[in-house]
Formats: sequence, structure tokens, C-alpha cells
Amino acid sequence: MSGTAQIGVTGLAVMGRNLARNFARNGFTVAVHNRTTAKTDALVKEFGDEGSFVAARTPQEFVAALERPRRLVIMVKAGDPTDAVIQEFAPLLEEGDVVIDGGNAHFEDTRRREKDLRERGIHFVGVGVSGGEEGALNGPSIMPGGSVESYESLGPLLEEIAAKAKDGTPCTTHIGPDGAGHFVKMVHNGIEYADMQLIAEAYDLLRAVAGYSPAKIAETFRGWNTGRLDSYLIEITAEVLAHTDAATGKPFVDIVQDRAEQKGTGRWTVQIALDLGVPVSGIAEAVFARSLSGHADLREAARDLPGPSASPLGEEAAAAFADRVEQALYASKIVSYTQGFHQIRAGSEAYDWDIDLGAVAAIWRAGCIIRAAFLDRIRAAYDARPDLPSLLSDQKFAEEIGAAQDDWRAVVAEAVRQGVPTPGFAAALAYYDGLRADRLPAALTQGQRDFFGAHTYRRTDHEGSFHTLWGGDRSEVTAG
Repeated sequence: MSGTAQIGVTGLAVMGRNLARNFARNGFTVAVHNRTTAKTDALVKEFGDEGSFVAARTPQEFVAALERPRRLVIMVKAGDPTDAVIQEFAPLLEEGDVVIDGGNAHFEDTRRREKDLRERGIHFVGVGVSGGEEGALNGPSIMPGGSVESYESLGPLLEEIAAKAKDGTPCTTHIGPDGAGHFVKMVHNGIEYADMQLIAEAYDLLRAVAGYSPAKIAETFRGWNTGRLDSYLIEITAEVLAHTDAATGKPFVDIVQDRAEQKGTGRWTVQIALDLGVPVSGIAEAVFARSLSGHADLREAARDLPGPSASPLGEEAAAAFADRVEQALYASKIVSYTQGFHQIRAGSEAYDWDIDLGAVAAIWRAGCIIRAAFLDRIRAAYDARPDLPSLLSDQKFAEEIGAAQDDWRAVVAEAVRQGVPTPGFAAALAYYDGLRADRLPAALTQGQRDFFGAHTYRRTDHEGSFHTLWGGDRSEVTAG
């Protein structure tokens, strides 16, 4: 082999295989490698007519097949397996070569790996890839982080294989240094968790309160998908709800156990948000809702606890309620994206990444799981005001959420009255009300902290920190 491949992919499970095929379909010669050579042979045999592949059986053959600077994509499980592959290949590489991790790595691991390889003169790029198996093959949203020099080498290839927005723009851009790409992908997945939870709550309300069948709810979601809620998740929700189980003839959703699993990126989003001091309550509630769904024994033990049971509405009232649910869903979705973009901004400031929020919104417009029509408006909002403190500070979004709030409140109140859990809707509304409040009860909380722990407090009428000497008849205030 004499360095004829523009890029190489090692790790040929479904995502790696499809990514390699995507590169080949777009005219690149692709070196392919897997620890199990049978997977390498199978890929070339089955899909060799899609483009130019170079099958490599050893790491040495794989590296030799790549033209300089070498671009090597790792598509293996995150964590120790990724480190093992890096340790195997790094000694074979030379200064200026680029190692790309396309897995769902924790951004702190990416920062560590980037630093280690940079000291050896090798570029390391942590790339978030969203779109699942189909996206990897036909065009995903791609979020690369790393040095500017690495993107100069890798970027043109990523731009070819990425999804294209309606205006033809590739859904990829240089996010920022070291772990910025994987950080943005992590937050993307957190928003995805929240989005899915909100959609699930809308389904539950339409079924329990409006009395709609899954097929009727599918029709409702199809209608919503032609308007401002137009998105991939709304689209596939309609498909799932319309599906009938072949074995039983029942609605598919009724034969699936109500236990939602998770791979961890949603948890990471919440954990890092806590570290950064960013309120992502909607994402957190989505993570906890999945966790609660998995505690089958706990739920079974609590099945007979007292509380109201949902009572379906009449046809006319149900239709009006469905319209209110659409308003609540839209408003809550805006809040979820608001929280996610706030976290990206906070991460960018904490790690000195200088992330362009408008560019992030732009590359999420196609290919990724949370692609939605209103991302174009989010992009425009941040392009117009890069310093926009919150999406809710944008006049158009503020007007829309203001117009939706009466129905939003009515839906949450009806859910509480009928005993239907809506942690996502309720958390989003509480966040909205918390932001717009003149004063929060945190003043009392800080007073309590000063009482039991002398933690001090700040006053509204003087600068500085203060502590009250509590107890007895004394209540003296001293400057801290």
C-alpha cells in the first residue's frame, strides 16, 4: 500500500461502516480496518461498488494506506476501547497527522487526548456525529472540535459527507478547540432527551385526557409537523404511533414496555450543567423521568397510592385541549433549546472555546436527531445578536411564548388535576416563571444559610457581604 487513501476508518460496526461508505460515495478513497478482519472483508465485498476502498488487515497496513497528512477516524466504543486504539496507532503516525474520534466520548476525555497527542505533534479531533445509522450513511450533522490546522485538513472532507440544510449549507463547522465538538454533541443529546420527554408527555395527555387513540394521536402529530413544530422527532413520533404490532394487532406503543433506557449523554449534560451552575431543569427532568420508568419494583409498590384518575373529555373539549397541548409543547421546546444554548455558552466561556451559537444552530438544521424548522430562526437570532443572553430575550420567541402561556398553564393545571405526570412541561413553565420573576424566594434561602452556617448574604441597599448575629434578642448586622 502506498498512501492512496484520503481518509481511513477503523472500527467497522454499523456507524463506522456507514461513515466509511459515506466517504466512498462522495468520491474519497477510504482505507478500512477492523480488529476482526472478517468485518473488513465483508464491507468491501458487499459495498465495494459504492466507491474506492482499501482493505487493511493490520494497523501498519492501515497507516501505510493513508496519504499525508494522514486522517484516521476511530469508530469504537467510548472510554477505554478508544484509548486502546489511540495507543495502538499513535506510534505509527507522524507529526501533522490527524486522529479523529467519532464516538460519543466525554469531552474531558477528548481534552486529555488532544493534549497528549498535541505534545507528540499529532492533531486530535473529537467529532460529535448525530443522525444515527441513516445519518452516518446519508449525511449526518457533524460537530468537530480541535485545532484550526486540523480542520483545514479534515474540514473539506466532512463538508462533503455532512447533511445539507435547505439552503445547501453543509451541516458541519469548526466548533472550537480540544473538547468543544464533543461538548456541543453532549448538549445536543441533552436537548434530545428533553425534546423526547416533552413529546411523550404530549402523547400521554392526548391519550389520557383527550381520550385519543394512538392512531388519532398520530394524525394529530402529522398535522403539527406541517406547522411550527415541524421536526424529525415529531415526524417519527407519528410513524411510531401509527404502527400496528403484527403479532397482536394492537397499537405498537401498547406492546412496548414503558421503560426508557439511556446511554449516558443526557446524564453528562446534567452533571456538567451542575458543575457550570447552569439551570437545565427540563433536561434534568427528562433524565429523571427515564430513570423513574426503569424502577419497575418501586412503581409497582406505589401503584395503589391515592390520587385522581384521568377522565377523558368529550369530543369538542378534547379538540380544544389538543390545541392547548400544541401550545404547551411548543413553548416547552423553546425553553429546552434555551437551556441547552445557555449551557453551550457557559461551557464556551469556562473553557475559552469561543463557540459561535448561531453556527451551532445552523449545523443542527439537517442530519441530526433534533433537527427542526425553528432552528433556522434560532440561527438568525444569534447571528443578529451574538451576545443574546437567552433565546427568550429574542423578541419573536418572547412574543410566541407569551402568546402560548395561558394554554401552557391550563395544560399543566389540567395534568395536575387529573393526575397525569408532566415533569417536562411543569419544569419548563417553572423556569420561564423563574426568569421573569421580580424577586425569587432565594432571598429566604440565603437568610437560612446565614442563620445556620454564617454563610453571609448581600443586601439590596449596600455593597459587600453581611452576616447577622442571630439568637436571643440580638440581631446585629456586621459587614463581611
